[in-house]
Amino acid sequence: REELHPQKPYLLAQAEADAFWCLSLLLDSVQDNYTFAQPGIQRMVFKLKELIARIDAKLHTHLLNENLHFIQFAFRWMNCLLLREFSLDLILRLWDTYLAEYGGPEDAAGAYTQASDIGDGFAVLHVYVCAALLTHWSARLKTMEFQDLVIFLQHLPTSGWCNTDVAELLSQAYVFKALYHNAPSHLAG
Repeated sequence: REELHPQKPYLLAQAEADAFWCLSLLLDSVQDNYTFAQPGIQRMVFKLKELIARIDAKLHTHLLNENLHFIQFAFRWMNCLLLREFSLDLILRLWDTYLAEYGGPEDAAGAYTQASDIGDGFAVLHVYVCAALLTHWSARLKTMEFQDLVIFLQHLPTSGWCNTDVAELLSQAYVFKALYHNAPSHLAG
């Protein structure tokens, strides 16, 4: 440890403390995902379903007509935070963006009004990323029947993706978040 910063060993301690608090905030934002009945995951899957109904009604209708329930594919996306859908380098890029999101209500000066809301951005942005991911494949998904939908959505063809693809996905997620997150009436059916 000392060899990293021989003149300033306290810098490593500060970095460790910052890393600890970042991880604590992350875990706080997804804690409900891993408790009895997983209410956090249930909420995120429901929100994803509402978003897709507004963003791409034809895709939403097609999935319903094929009797594909969002829980059948989105549960894994929410539970594993897309870790199984992307390579590790792309997950690090994605999660780095998640960690940069606070997600709390802001006042005009940009200060957060409730400290407990800091860290919710991870879970909030994740739903919009999942919506962007689903709509990315929309044209292809609308041609598939139930069995092919399940197989495709559980094994997305993202192995050839690079940082540019993830950047585009995040960009679309931010567009969706800007349009729908602070306007819940857009989601009311």
